Amino acid sequence: MERWSEFVQIKEVGPRDGLQNESELISTADKIHWINTLSESGVREIEYSSFVHPKWVPALADAHEVGRRIKRHPDVRYSALVPNMKGLELALEAGIDGASVFMSASETHNRKNINKSIDETYPVLAEVIESAKAAGKHVTGYVSTVFDCPYEGKITPDQVLSVCDRLIEAGVDDISLGDTIGTAVPTQVDQLLGEVLSRLPGEKVIMHFHDTRGMAIANIMRSMEYGITRFDSSIGGLGGCPYAPGAAGNVATNDVLYLLNGLGIRTGIDENKLQEAALFIQNKLEKALPSKSLAYAASQG
Repeated sequence: MERWSEFVQIKEVGPRDGLQNESELISTADKIHWINTLSESGVREIEYSSFVHPKWVPALADAHEVGRRIKRHPDVRYSALVPNMKGLELALEAGIDGASVFMSASETHNRKNINKSIDETYPVLAEVIESAKAAGKHVTGYVSTVFDCPYEGKITPDQVLSVCDRLIEAGVDDISLGDTIGTAVPTQVDQLLGEVLSRLPGEKVIMHFHDTRGMAIANIMRSMEYGITRFDSSIGGLGGCPYAPGAAGNVATNDVLYLLNGLGIRTGIDENKLQEAALFIQNKLEKALPSKSLAYAASQG
């Protein structure tokens, strides 16, 4: 294992992964203002919405309009989740810079989430990946439930590697490994990354932790010891998976930034601007978000 890098890149997934499980609907105008604020914070990628059918994720039904109306910062990649060719077509019209495709390492979770078996999912995603790459877009492959599944229990590294291999073969640029239900501990990170990094270069690996059991920061630190420098996180700790009962939000961007700043690791993110974005969405949702750093800063006025 190596000591951590001097620079870590955070991908902000709050506008997509954060909002998808919220019952309180945020207006399109407020989403646009929020994303514009995030764009000015120094994050280099924002996953701003999902082009899944609105029936399944009503909170993100305005994905096309949001994509057309946000103010594009030249240093930010604006990506969105795309499930199929119809979703990709709409996403390209909305002006995405990156497409995120998704599937699970767990057969049962994949069926619950996508309504297809793992084997049935590959051809659908392969077509999306090929078309997105032909359009000059960056493509990330999300692999969910890489440690534990709410239906099947423990997931083996071999199950994860099987999915990663197929996605890389299909042409994705990188892989985001998701602790979807937020139950992993650092020894599981050791086990998985020890296997994954024997097959994939570290620069192609992104870690995506939820914080259900409060282990996300510990897992990020362990991942950095393996040379991982890219992490997904959600402003304020928003989030949760509709098809993973009991899953809490993504690790909070505010808390990850506090950690990295404390370790002297550069991110390029302005803590004050990030705080502004977090307080804005917290006020709109009318509830306290789980981020410890956000709560402390708010208490200090």
